[in-house]
Amino acid sequence: MPRAEFDAAGFYRALDAVRGARGLNWKLVAERSGVSASTLTRLAQGRRPDVDSLAALVAWAGLSADDFVSAGSEAASGPEPIGQIASFLRRDPRLTDEGRDAMMQIIVAAYGRLST
Repeated sequence: MPRAEFDAAGFYRALDAVRGARGLNWKLVAERSGVSASTLTRLAQGRRPDVDSLAALVAWAGLSADDFVSAGSEAASGPEPIGQIASFLRRDPRLTDEGRDAMMQIIVAAYGRLST
């Protein structure tokens, strides 16, 4: 049976997309989610969060942890639209990491410009 793996980089990109959509800096994300700033720094460096931090961050962002587990379900209930888009792009095997990042930059810019 294949081992399930958590995509910490993809999770961080989705958090960053939600952060940007909400117009927050990382310090405010730490305060509002209840995780330490050092946990967010470790995530930015590609490290995995502990289970309590993961729970706090998925709750804050409205994301599903299952979307970032290789063997998890694709069901998500009501995440921030920009975070959901990041999740979908992360799962597209036709895109490279560079392609996903470029698309997210375009989408986040357009979303910020066109959303109310």
